[in-house]
Amino acid sequence: MKIADLQNRLRILVLERIEAGELTGTEVGNRAGFNQAHISNFLNGRRGLSIEAMDRVMEVLRLEAGDLMPEVRRRAAGENDAGFDSIPVVEAGALLKSDFGAAEIVEHLRFKKSFLRRIRPEMASHRGGWQRFALLKADKESGVAMRPRVLPGAMLLVDRHYNSLRRYRREDPNLYVVKIAADCQVRYVELIGNQLTLRPENRECALGYVELGKGETVASYLVGRVAHISIET
Repeated sequence: MKIADLQNRLRILVLERIEAGELTGTEVGNRAGFNQAHISNFLNGRRGLSIEAMDRVMEVLRLEAGDLMPEVRRRAAGENDAGFDSIPVVEAGALLKSDFGAAEIVEHLRFKKSFLRRIRPEMASHRGGWQRFALLKADKESGVAMRPRVLPGAMLLVDRHYNSLRRYRREDPNLYVVKIAADCQVRYVELIGNQLTLRPENRECALGYVELGKGETVASYLVGRVAHISIET
């Protein structure tokens, strides 16, 4: 792979972030210490960047060298981590999509394939085309509401092929990531009549309610079941 190929890959990643509305070309230039013409010429393919300049742009986008060489990374993963799957960590809004673009993935974490295979799906509506597993870092609001089961910053493994209210374990209520407008919350969920009740673990926090609209089902709001919780110590 040539340096020019790496630069083209970096250019594509920057443009994807810009198209996603995460930042502008001007912001990239300012944070990397370039003038507007410099970054504009690079993004339009009229000039390249030095290795040092590439490093500065990658730092702004929180990229690593492996992000510019996905084929190498996939090949190495296949050779060295055959027993593991790489699960993407995404922001809450991305969980509402069937798949994730490179700009929506914060990082990847590895899980044993044998562990993932043991997790049972339960689809109330078809999601065969959806990437099944994704990771979400619990925000402060969900962490407070679900304390002590979930703490702010906890990493949640979300099974997006589980959008049914059927209990995974008879004795324990399922914990869900629930779609609320364009955002997500982590709650226990009950259906009472035509209304979803979003129940927190922390009794000091209020219940939430969602009225099902015409043609909507419970599965319209259940992003997925939280299948695993990990917390850094």
